[in-house]
Formats: sequence, C-alpha cells, structure tokens
Amino acid sequence: MIMGALALVSEAAAASPVDGSRPNIVFILADDVGWNEFGFNGLDPKLTPHINKLRKDGVSLDNFYVHAVCAPTRAAFLTGRYAFRTWSDWRSEDFGKPSYLAKLGMKLVKNKAGEETRRIHGVDTNERTVAEVLKDAGYFTSIAGKWHCGEWLVGQLPMGQGFMHQYGHYGWGIDYNNKCILHNAPARYVVYDWHRNQKPVYEPGYATDLIASEAVNVIANHRMTQSGKKERQPLFMYVAFNAIHGPLEEIPRYVEEHGKRYAALKCLDDAVGRIVGAVDESGYKDNTLVIFANDNGGLREEMNAPYRGTKNTNYEGGVRVPCLMRWPEKIKPGSTNSGMMHVTDFYNTFATLAGGSLKQERKLDGMNMTDVIFGDAKSKRDEIVFEVSGSVRFPAIRKGDYKLVGKELYNIVKDPGEKKDIAARNPKLVAELTQLVEGYGKERPPLTGMDRLMSPALPWVYGQEENENVPQWIKDEVLKIRATQPQTWAPGTTPWPQAPKDGKIIYTGDGR
Repeated sequence: MIMGALALVSEAAAASPVDGSRPNIVFILADDVGWNEFGFNGLDPKLTPHINKLRKDGVSLDNFYVHAVCAPTRAAFLTGRYAFRTWSDWRSEDFGKPSYLAKLGMKLVKNKAGEETRRIHGVDTNERTVAEVLKDAGYFTSIAGKWHCGEWLVGQLPMGQGFMHQYGHYGWGIDYNNKCILHNAPARYVVYDWHRNQKPVYEPGYATDLIASEAVNVIANHRMTQSGKKERQPLFMYVAFNAIHGPLEEIPRYVEEHGKRYAALKCLDDAVGRIVGAVDESGYKDNTLVIFANDNGGLREEMNAPYRGTKNTNYEGGVRVPCLMRWPEKIKPGSTNSGMMHVTDFYNTFATLAGGSLKQERKLDGMNMTDVIFGDAKSKRDEIVFEVSGSVRFPAIRKGDYKLVGKELYNIVKDPGEKKDIAARNPKLVAELTQLVEGYGKERPPLTGMDRLMSPALPWVYGQEENENVPQWIKDEVLKIRATQPQTWAPGTTPWPQAPKDGKIIYTGDGR
C-alpha cells in the first residue's frame, strides 16, 4: 500500500541558495519539555517570551521527530545515524540497572575490587560526529551543557568527538546547584559532574544560568578573535541544556509564582533570550542559523497534548517535538514547515551549509534538508525508524501516513493523537511495516565493549582521567552530599525509574 522501495530516498537533491555559505550555527536543545509547555503551543505566553519570539521571527517545523529519550536523540544528532546503530537506544547508565540489564539477558558484574559496577557504554570514538564534520570544514566547535553520550572513557567525551571547547556535565542529569549526579547506577550515591575542557571545575550558580553564560562568553570571545580577519572562521555552538529534566530542587527565581517546573522553564527561557541576544549584539544575527528544539516529550501525557504518550515511549507525545529555526532573510518570519524531518537530518544539513564532506564509511540515516527549509522543496523523507528489536521499547517505525508502534497501527495524518488503533483492519500493512522494521533490526551491530567496567564503581568525579587525581575540594563536596543521601533502600527499590514494561513507563515526581 505504501511501501515501495525499502530504502530512504537518495541524498541527491537540488542545491539551495545557502548551500556552502558557511553560516554560524547555534543549536539549542532543551530537555524533557512537553509539546504544549511553550507559549507558542498553548502555555501561558508570559512563561516563554524569548522562545515565543524565536517562533515569531522564524519557522516552526511541526512534523519534526526525535527519539524517545535523552541519550538516543543526542547520539542521533551527533552521528546522523539512528540510535540503534550505535546502541545508543541504551543509555550509559542503563548498564548499571538490573531491570534494564535483564532485558539483554545480563546481570550486574563486579570489577576487580569486587564491587558491583556498570559496564562502560557510550558513542564509539570511531563514530564520525557532526562536530568533526564541521571542525574539518574550518568551524570552531563548542558544546555547553549536557553530553549524555559517555561519561568515563576520554575518547567518548566531547573533546574526543570533535569539540574544541567543552563545558557542562557528561551524565544524564545533575543537581542544578551542587553539580552532582544523584546516582551512579548501580551505586546509589552522588558523583561530581561539572567540567570545562574536560577538567573538573567549581562554579557556584544555577546550571541553566551557567550554561547560558558560557555560551554567551564563547560567542563573545569568538567575535573578538575574528575581528579584523579577512577570512572569518564560522562558529558551531551546541547548547545542550539539562533543563527542565529533574531533579528540580532549588530554583533561583519564579518558584513562588509558577511552581518548580515552570520556574525552571522560565529560567530556560531567560537563558535562550541571553544566547540569542549575544548572537545579535555580536553582529552575527544575519549570518547565523539559530535552532531551538527539544530532545523528547514531557513526562506526562497532559504535557504533550494533543499528542498521546510520554518520554520513553514511541507515541507522538514521546517523539514529536517543537523545533524552531531563525535566519533573517533566509527564513520567512512566522512561517510553518510541515515536511517530515528527523533529528538525524541536522547532520547532513549542517554539513551541506558548511560545505563539508558527507563521505564516510558508516551509513548515514540523515538527509540534507536545506532545499526544504530554505527553499520550496517538499521533504524527501517519508520514513523514520524510531526503535528496532533489542531495545527496551517496542519496535516502531513511521512510513508515509502510517506508524507502527509494537503491534499497534495508526494513521498519523488522520489521527495524530493515536486514539484509534487500525491494525486489525489492515493486517497486510501491519505485516509490511513489521517486515520493514525487522529488516532494520538486522542492521543492528553486535554489542561490544561489555568487558570494560567502571572502576571504582563509585568514582568521585566522572571522567576516568579526571578521577585519577581528584582535588580535595571535590571530595569535600561529594562527601558532604553523600552523608545526606539515604544509606539503605528497601528490597526492589532504587533511586532510578525501572525499565519500561509492555513498552510503556510511568514517571512520578520530576522524572529523575
């Protein structure tokens, strides 16, 4: 009915007028915000005025997709490849969680010291990343914020993956004030996780504000270093906020009026305003593509209405997210683009804008969308692989108007809220899509590196080399916090959510 060729359409496309123009690229990624939690999508506009202005000044991609949870989306963005190809549909911390390991037929292991510990996992250093593509094309590449693509081996950290400057944290989420990650599964206690250029750094302040300040400083310093040069070096700035991911503890402002979650959101909006303001005040506005997106859906369905599902599911509420782009004179203000796109497409699109090379050994799933975003072309993408077998979530794929989630089938165009499962009436289509996603599942590579163990099981700080000679101030900070944490846990309970059951997960609290 809709299948045709099984492969994505060829990368070949008519060139757009901006191809090879080498703009600055500032990509801002939020964390765990729901579809309707922005003013331009229904929330009180006073909560997100700066993000709303970005919407007003640019285009909204209303058919833009990511993966169902943090790490897979970030890895897919970095590599231009679906998360299953790098085993990034499994987060690094999952390899220290018994309920997740059980789904791979594994159990917790012990290191040489006899400690139960996690297996080391992250994006392979041999993967080619978008930062490496842009660096090779002459860009200065910088990341500020959350990495979540490996927190231990130096080759899996940002500066081993093409970033010339790094600031922020490596793991899934930190306390925004003390910069410690709450647990190092299977260990229950905090680890310090705040770094600049892969050295631990102590900086008081709220993480969202600090990430914004670092981004502003990078933009300003780049402006100063490029002043007077005949050949300008373009900037790639990846600002990967952990906001508004839990834990939402002490938030410096807005709590009394808006509560913790929306206070954190308003702080995020402040941060976006500061970064975009720095772009404009530095004289970069007309030659900078600014992008704002979110890494997955919100924690609860009401946050993602009108879509069904949540973070960690492959329903629309988990994988369909807002995405805004601004580039004056190149993008029409207040416009909407309904072409189907996936976060992997940024890899090819950025490379094309930069005049970079897309020649590489490992297969790309991304597609160049410059002619769609900056021209009148229709999206060439008619297929997205969200999940394949071997994941903790059900295999899921969208092909044309239809989407298969496990054994459920939906017409996304007619039923974007996925209220009516039409699988029983369309057995042939279900079989075709099942065969298609199973074919992709066969492309999953073997899981390697499982003999690499985190040792010590409970480090002082993330980063293997950083943990070898730990400053006393880190030990003092960490010990102070560990003394306040629960020292015992009831059988069967853990500080982290358990693996999804039946392809679904229910988050409580702030989702930490």
